[in-house]
Amino acid sequence: MTAPPLVLTERRVHVLTRLADYIELTKPRIAGLVLVVVAVSALLSASEPVGFWRLSHTLLGTALVAASASAMNQWLERDRDGRMPRTADRPLPSGRLSSAQVLAFAATAVACGLVYLATIVILPAAGLGQVTWVLYVGAYTPLKRLTWLNTVVGAVAGAMPVLIGAAAVEGIDLAALTLFTIVYLWQFPHFMAIAWLYRRQYAAAGFRMLSVVDGTGRRAGRQALAVALMLVPVSLVPFTLYPLHALAAVPVLALAIVQAAAAAAFLHRRDDPSARRLLRVSLVYLPGLLLFLAIGMSP
Repeated sequence: MTAPPLVLTERRVHVLTRLADYIELTKPRIAGLVLVVVAVSALLSASEPVGFWRLSHTLLGTALVAASASAMNQWLERDRDGRMPRTADRPLPSGRLSSAQVLAFAATAVACGLVYLATIVILPAAGLGQVTWVLYVGAYTPLKRLTWLNTVVGAVAGAMPVLIGAAAVEGIDLAALTLFTIVYLWQFPHFMAIAWLYRRQYAAAGFRMLSVVDGTGRRAGRQALAVALMLVPVSLVPFTLYPLHALAAVPVLALAIVQAAAAAAFLHRRDDPSARRLLRVSLVYLPGLLLFLAIGMSP
């Protein structure tokens, strides 16, 4: 006998719901940006066209490591996530997934990802993936409860995918380190905007963000502006190190200037609308930079 249609439908809904919860554990929007960074870094670093399968293997291995890091971050912060409206509905604090399920997922994903990178891609890429995981899970995540300097460490982990992409094809050189620096710096204006918008929730959860330590927002604003101004000249450095079309530098420069202007407005006003504008601009700047770098590679 076959199961009644209603039972099959309920099972299908349950499976799809559980799958959606596991996908949410990976923070898919962040993971997507990470993979774009890896791909662009690999394409820029290669002296000859990168093979489709090599790039695909690199992206898959990196995706598994990143998924594990995100899941472990949520496991470690499950109680604090439950205190913040923006994260209270995540799979762990909401009770849709158990602690054991998340730990099993995280352990399996990182093991598979590192082994995959080491055996299918190249050992240095796996080593960099492991360093990224340790920095994000073992350093950045606990530091959020201890000091506002957590962003300094977390930004290193956030920029490491650049080095993974470069190591997978040619190796790390000055050009790759420059792109690493850009991704590292970008995270400061981006996260200062987030930290301001959710400062009350971070404070309630016990996270020591700069916007919590200094409730006036001056320090967060100054940091956002200082780093955004640094990105104006630094954004152009890849055009001196990679074989890129010079015309692509024009929109890259424009993006950096607009981001700096948004950071200046945030420092001046220190309110939610200006922080939200800075956040939106930062979300355009990095993908836009990567897009124009990719366009600049075109023959």
